[in-house]
Amino acid sequence: MTDHVWLNVPDESTCFDDDGRPKRSGTVWTASAHIITAVIGSGVLSLPWATAQLGWIAGPSVLILFSVVTYYTCSFLSDCYRTGDQLTGRRNYTYMDVVRSNLGDVHVKICGVIQYVNLVGVAIGYTIASSISMVAVKRSNCFHNNGHGHASCNISSTPYKIMFGVLEIVLSQILNFDQISWLSIAAALMSFTYKTIGLGLGVAKVVQTGKIQGSISTGTEIDKVWKSFQALGAIASAYSYSLILIEIQDTLIKSPSAEAKTMKKATRISLVVTTVLYMLCGCFGYAAFGDQSPENLLTGFGFYGPYWLLDIAHVAVVIHLVGAYQVSCQTLFAFVEKKAGEWYPDSNIITTEIDIPIHRCKPFKLNFFRLIWRTIFVIATTFISVLMPSFNNIVDILGAFAFWPLTVYFPIKMYIVKNNIPKWSGR
Repeated sequence: MTDHVWLNVPDESTCFDDDGRPKRSGTVWTASAHIITAVIGSGVLSLPWATAQLGWIAGPSVLILFSVVTYYTCSFLSDCYRTGDQLTGRRNYTYMDVVRSNLGDVHVKICGVIQYVNLVGVAIGYTIASSISMVAVKRSNCFHNNGHGHASCNISSTPYKIMFGVLEIVLSQILNFDQISWLSIAAALMSFTYKTIGLGLGVAKVVQTGKIQGSISTGTEIDKVWKSFQALGAIASAYSYSLILIEIQDTLIKSPSAEAKTMKKATRISLVVTTVLYMLCGCFGYAAFGDQSPENLLTGFGFYGPYWLLDIAHVAVVIHLVGAYQVSCQTLFAFVEKKAGEWYPDSNIITTEIDIPIHRCKPFKLNFFRLIWRTIFVIATTFISVLMPSFNNIVDILGAFAFWPLTVYFPIKMYIVKNNIPKWSGR
């Protein structure tokens, strides 16, 4: 058994970075994969519905506006990764570390509540969303065999939530962000798969009918306003990844041009890709279904066939959510484990790691606290998801709630403080 401690080595070497931690290996492409995995959730399939509520002009305009705002503020946040000099300044490892370095403890507490409540909710939401897609596979096959609306096609989602939870218990033992790049890349590929299928089905329906749907929606004024705000919330959620941006940036290999420049490039690549996908999925889905666009293009059964293609899309959604769950929760895992180490530095359960040999691989480092705490967390979120009804909107609601403080307010406020920009100045 070996005690796990970070070596406090001031000089860089072939094994350690300038902060004494093991050499980081992340690149612009792994960072882009992390961002795409985190930001392009299955919620993109609700964008045709959101576009339908806003219309042909406002819908695409709002998508572009949110992408510009997100890039602008995330660039500020990237510049705050190091305190002081961009090349040699002290690293901040988490979003809360950045807030603490620039704004103080009061802001840290506010930020922590918003960030970690959001992450717990996202974990619950991903569990629910994955079960919906797994149930959709069964229902799609049932509809194919028995016809649409058949009574036997009503299937419970509980067993599928439990299956998802069991898988996440295993994957949650992956130590940190730097070791889940392969999972992020696989999840990003799956996200492209199901979005491409949804887009292709939308284009096919437009070609088949020869009509581009979409008109001024009907209903009461209150109903229109409420649905418009829901649509804005869904779009805001589709761009909410700033809460894990610093953790992603902390995986990047140190370069002569600073990590901030690499992170800005990854952000630019990711937002261009996601915005193009969002525009295509939202607009073609709206063109296919008009005001009758379902809240989820696949699980809402906007399409009933070909059933095998829908099955592939639903399986891709599940695989993507498996990766997205880990990408989102690594921040919370690291926070709790860091605090536990600070509170109980002499506890063998918290600090001791056991090397378990794996054939042709690096030894797996087993830590009992990490095993127990992460397992309890996954069990708790799975249990809550079982108690909740299966609806797809929880991630959208939480993402919209966190967008203003985490994506807009804190990054701009910290950038102003870090660079000593006078209030009401031209800059």
